[in-house]
Amino acid sequence: MKGDYQDLVDEISALLGAPATLENRDFRLIAFGAHDSDDDLAMDPVRTRSILTRQSTADVRSWFEAFGIARATGPVRIPAAPDAGVFRGRICLPVRYRGIVQGYVWLLDQEPGKPGPEPAALDAAMEVAQRIGVLLAEEAKAGADLSREFLAVLTAGRGWQQDMAVAALRAALGPGGDGLHTAVCVTPWPGEAPASVPGAAAVCVVPRRGGGEPGGAAGPGAGTGAGPGREAAGDPALAVLLRLRSTDALAPALAAVTRLLPRAAQATGPAGATGQATGGKASGGKASGGSTGAAAVTTATATARGVTAGVADPVRGLADLPAAWEQAVAAARAAAAQPRFGPVAQWSAIGPYRMLATLAADPVDDPAARTLLAPTNRELARTAEVFLDCAGQAGRAAAALGIHRQTLYYRLARVEQLTGLDLDEGEDRLLLHMALKAARLA
Repeated sequence: MKGDYQDLVDEISALLGAPATLENRDFRLIAFGAHDSDDDLAMDPVRTRSILTRQSTADVRSWFEAFGIARATGPVRIPAAPDAGVFRGRICLPVRYRGIVQGYVWLLDQEPGKPGPEPAALDAAMEVAQRIGVLLAEEAKAGADLSREFLAVLTAGRGWQQDMAVAALRAALGPGGDGLHTAVCVTPWPGEAPASVPGAAAVCVVPRRGGGEPGGAAGPGAGTGAGPGREAAGDPALAVLLRLRSTDALAPALAAVTRLLPRAAQATGPAGATGQATGGKASGGKASGGSTGAAAVTTATATARGVTAGVADPVRGLADLPAAWEQAVAAARAAAAQPRFGPVAQWSAIGPYRMLATLAADPVDDPAARTLLAPTNRELARTAEVFLDCAGQAGRAAAALGIHRQTLYYRLARVEQLTGLDLDEGEDRLLLHMALKAARLA
């Protein structure tokens, strides 16, 4: 399929005498023509970034969309905007199928005063763009079919229903279904699944189940006072089935998640917080203004807005895909519960949360810990959790809490009074430690 796109892009480049690039409707690069010009302006920053990173920034996208390219049925000329990094004007050929935009073909326009492409050449190029639209629509339909089969695997009950769903997905994927994959969960995910994710075999949006899965529940500190939480009741999750080359090479999966987090964080954040362009001009007059946001959203902003992601261990074939999805969900929940894991957590690295996140989706309400987990006792709960995290070593716990050891002993005595547990007993420690950790997932 990629070869078909490249051939069609080369055909447009030949018709118009200028190198063309093809992007899908999400402004992700699909194919581009050869650049053999000595003119430095033939590769302005926007075009260079599109080719090197295979996508455009939100600011550049807003700048171009302000000229109505999503609604246009014919070529659209867009003037240069040096402040936004667009040093040369553009000609945009909308790629449509049955009235729906599927993508865009881009060409650099001629300098002012120089003749541009002839109308007949543009008409011929638009005919090629229509052929591209058919291919993109067919690919989108195939992707929708895969999404449906993928969702069926993740939501089917155990037993014959799940076996049938796995068999249907394997048939849809063909020989690639027997390869190496990992499952990724991004939550909360607003809106529809992205049109494309690099390296993905299938993508779908999974509705949230009851009890906090797969969408994250309250954030870290819910009930324990360890930090601010947010309710994510009703939040769906994005599920991604990513192809891998080897079991010890998760870098592509982590890179794909890094690119997905800004989309979720931008959509879940307050309106206008992402610095997208308005009024037909790039935000702040510079396209680079958006690039700073993309990197920041991936880490600090994604965390602040409660967006987390989980990556499962690699699996070969699809038989273990449901279990891999549970791992990804557990890792995403752990990332929401413990800031040190997030915003992207690998299931292999979440320690006790591998068990806690899968024991029960519903909040744990053990009577021994109920009073301690009340909002009025957050400091005591935090003290108990740090003490248990430090393996019961008073000196380490006091240093971690920044308090005197006698203050620690006083607080632990109050914890024992409230819970009725003996912190000198291993099983009582285990019960309290599990209750405190589970409360972070609730």
